[in-house]
Amino acid sequence: MIDLKNSETAKNLMRAFAGESQARNRYTLAADVAKKQGLPVIQSVFLFTAGQELAHAQIFYDYLKDLKGKNILIDGAYPVDQYDSSLDLLKAARHNEYEEFQDVYQSFGKVAEEEGFAQIAGSFFQIADIEKVHGDRFQLFADYLERNQLFVSEVETGWMCLNCGFVFRGTKAPASCPVCHHEQGYFLRLELAPYIQ
Repeated sequence: MIDLKNSETAKNLMRAFAGESQARNRYTLAADVAKKQGLPVIQSVFLFTAGQELAHAQIFYDYLKDLKGKNILIDGAYPVDQYDSSLDLLKAARHNEYEEFQDVYQSFGKVAEEEGFAQIAGSFFQIADIEKVHGDRFQLFADYLERNQLFVSEVETGWMCLNCGFVFRGTKAPASCPVCHHEQGYFLRLELAPYIQ
């Protein structure tokens, strides 16, 4: 087995840490755009996912503990997702998550296996699967937003207020919550709470 400090896996762990860290920040910034557009539910989806990206970053970073005090030189390409609409941000996020799932973490996992780091490889592969869930979630909300069905359903369904938890049944989320009076943008289809996992 190769020593971690001399491995490509150490560089891939740092690349993954950097990637997850910047994804978290991009999603936090995207949440601000959604908030400004009056879409607290989309804001919450971005923040929810940002929290999971932080967890991924910590997992990758923790593998590097034995290299504390060292600097790891890496290269990488990261997206500039400077869009003014939540829909464009959701689509960009979906693309990036699928890229991590299909390409980046599969590649990193294979390198870790080849270098004899089975546990690290397992983490890359498992987190790749989670990134697919993220991509699917972003796609789902993008589809609802694009079809103007974020707050409207063709069949009666439950709608949950993300602020207070009130549940309303109907084909359209209320214009405002009858309990806490937050606007319609806080309502989410009940079957998606909390953002399907």
